[in-house]
Amino acid sequence: MAKKLGFKDKLANEAADQILKLYKLFLKYDCTQIEINPFGETPDKRVINFDAKLSFDDNAKFRQKPVFDMEDTAESDPREVEATNAGLNYIGLHGNIGCLVNGAGLAMATMDIIKLYGGQPANFLDVGGGVKEEQVLDAFKILFSDTQVKAVLVNIFGGIVNCAIIANGIEKACKKLGLKIPLVVRLQGTNMEEARRILNQSSFPITAENDFEKAAQKVVSLVKNSK
Repeated sequence: MAKKLGFKDKLANEAADQILKLYKLFLKYDCTQIEINPFGETPDKRVINFDAKLSFDDNAKFRQKPVFDMEDTAESDPREVEATNAGLNYIGLHGNIGCLVNGAGLAMATMDIIKLYGGQPANFLDVGGGVKEEQVLDAFKILFSDTQVKAVLVNIFGGIVNCAIIANGIEKACKKLGLKIPLVVRLQGTNMEEARRILNQSSFPITAENDFEKAAQKVVSLVKNSK
């Protein structure tokens, strides 16, 4: 590889040694990327990594604490930082319909169907498979703190997730934070009957909808009618 990059003689051996060290670094620190650009030689015949970009696997944070402790979040979106601290996956967008979903694939599909019916998603928010009631509350805090959010769609498919946990989390979030915007909830899967009972007995105006497509249509309609 070093020779293919144009290094010759002793410099080829030195470059090869650095490439091997980069590979060991990649493995040792759970990197997802090490990009060296440019990787070259100086006029006085030294092999140099002139610039580097490193990315690390978030799932390895527990064993790479010294690396992650160096992270500077000063220029990061505070909502994304708050979500990370709560164990949530959040990316802010520019729409007005907040999304709370479990699973990255379903989250993407939820944003797509909102756009299909003329709405604009305000975020990507994946609560994951092991979500707890406290994390649901944290998720709603983030969604409600976004002043551009005019309605929220909760779309949960309970394979691993217990729908009742989500429902209890929604109820507690509404009590603690207050519900001032339309909220549409679709819960399907594990313990969904108990989840629906909790929502049906709620004192808050929560719109429950079992059908994915109809849930998206309703939340888009509620936003348009609120203008």
